Amino acid sequence: MMTDLRHIGSKPNRKVAPNRTKVRKEPIDLRKYLLPAIRYGSSAGLIILVGGLLAAAVRGLLQATPFPVQKVEVRGAQRLNREEIVALTGVVPGQNLLKLRLKTVGQQVGRNPWVATVRVQRFFPGTVAVSITERKPVAVVNLGLLYYLDTTGEPFKPLSFGDALDLPVVTGLSEEGLAADPAGTRGALKSACELLAALQQQGSFILADVSEIHYDRAHGFTLFTTSGAVPIRIGTDDFPGKLARFARIYQTLMTQQPGLHYIDLDYSDRIVVKKS
Repeated sequence: MMTDLRHIGSKPNRKVAPNRTKVRKEPIDLRKYLLPAIRYGSSAGLIILVGGLLAAAVRGLLQATPFPVQKVEVRGAQRLNREEIVALTGVVPGQNLLKLRLKTVGQQVGRNPWVATVRVQRFFPGTVAVSITERKPVAVVNLGLLYYLDTTGEPFKPLSFGDALDLPVVTGLSEEGLAADPAGTRGALKSACELLAALQQQGSFILADVSEIHYDRAHGFTLFTTSGAVPIRIGTDDFPGKLARFARIYQTLMTQQPGLHYIDLDYSDRIVVKKS
């Protein structure tokens, strides 16, 4: 009997399972994530809470009206009276001084054409101060409608019933010309104001002697005398020099008035007198 030696000392074949590595799961430390979030959330919540309390305090302060308006002071008014300015402000006694919008109050006052500049201030416990400067009319300009002309050459108010007319009149310009050539027209108005200022500084021939100032684009300005409406051509420049030369002979020329056709000052060294 023969024995199969291949099986001696050997173990029967078995299926061997693959090696498995066991992973140890560490517990998650939620405190590491939650604590910063809680801290940040608490800070944000505190900020929101403080902001809300401040807003509520401001609202309560405004609603409580701790500083009611007691008076409105008006400074600088000459042509306009205090009652007119106060009415324009819209401010009434008892109104909350803190809630006043000073810019809006100033804009309301500035709508009056006589007001050149306005400044509104509040003084605790209950005063509103309105300081204005008024426009000064130096002439009446005919632009189709009659307007007062201020010292800057700005037509600022159309004349209405009862307005004074004891000012020289500037003619030769129009609203159409102002729309078509605003720079040229405003330049002419500014020059007219310079001429008016020069007339105010003269001794013998003065603004009171002038009834009309006519502007022509080609020839410049022509003055018309109050007495006899004698035309005096003066051009567009060197008004003080030309008027100073004319002032020396003005009184003598006026004695010859019925025979004067026109006077031309638009020269640098002489005066031309044309007699009819």
